Amino acid sequence: MTPEHWQQIEQVFHQALSLPPSQRPAFLDQACGVDAEVRREVEMMIEADEDTGFLKIPAAATVTAKPVAGPDSSLIGKQLSHYKILNRIGAGGMGDVYVAQDTRLRRKVALKILPARFTQDPDRLQRFEREAMAAAMLNHQNIVIVHEIAEAEGIHFIATEFVEGVTLREWLNRGRLELNEALDIAIQITKALEAAHSTGIVHRDIKPENIMIRPDGVVKVLDFGIAKLTEPPAPAADDQAAGRTTNITEQGMIIGTPRYMSPEQARGQNVDSRTDIFSFGDVIYEMLTGQPPFAGETPTDLFVEILDREPKPLSSLAPEAPDELERIVGKALAKNNR
Repeated sequence: MTPEHWQQIEQVFHQALSLPPSQRPAFLDQACGVDAEVRREVEMMIEADEDTGFLKIPAAATVTAKPVAGPDSSLIGKQLSHYKILNRIGAGGMGDVYVAQDTRLRRKVALKILPARFTQDPDRLQRFEREAMAAAMLNHQNIVIVHEIAEAEGIHFIATEFVEGVTLREWLNRGRLELNEALDIAIQITKALEAAHSTGIVHRDIKPENIMIRPDGVVKVLDFGIAKLTEPPAPAADDQAAGRTTNITEQGMIIGTPRYMSPEQARGQNVDSRTDIFSFGDVIYEMLTGQPPFAGETPTDLFVEILDREPKPLSSLAPEAPDELERIVGKALAKNNR
């Protein structure tokens, strides 16, 4: 994509963001015209700005979460299949999140509901269903459990476990973590990603908002909503096959949260498990230093940082970090790990 395209995307993005959500579709129709690529990128940036994601359950992971008011709150008190909806606790461009009571198993669950207007869009509906299938393949203590994907009364939804705790973002808002705290969280995230990658799933949106910490210290990785299924690991003799990916997402589409994107994501290229390693390096760096390795006022500024600039040395901001840890983080944040 050319610099001119990015300038147009950034301009439209900021204009759209200043409008109420209900007015954005009409604005994008006019601003983007027939340029579907520009519109697609703007929509993805709006979704990232709203911290949305198919399995993102921002408030569901917090016992003290406040209900979110809105026009879709009319579902509260109703029953969807065998789930009685208690509160609306999250909202975003790609769906709303409710806490519900599973009347069969008598447990709380989080329901991610796809907006009705998207059920008419085969691509969005396919993304929603693909998320559930990908995440349901995972069975690991550090990954949120997907109970089922279903449809009831014309409403498509995913039921996942209700996670008690706080997000890593909430921890970081208090300041940088102690070394032992950061290492404990990092090890558990590593185990979650190892489990996902071993089954051919790439998360593609690792960030503090998608990492939950339960009261007992167990870490849960959320939001495999933009996960990409890759080919299973190839036999050792087939060295080249290990790097191949299944082109589920159209090349050129930028998916993820700008601040934590890998260089490949920023370029809109196909990605594999190494993109998660880069984003994971971002998270470790931020846990240890209290600030992200790359910063910018706009997505374009961030892309320049990610693609062309090196972060400050970890030791300059976290002198207590061992040399080996600095080496590991530096390798994770390398621009090219090919």
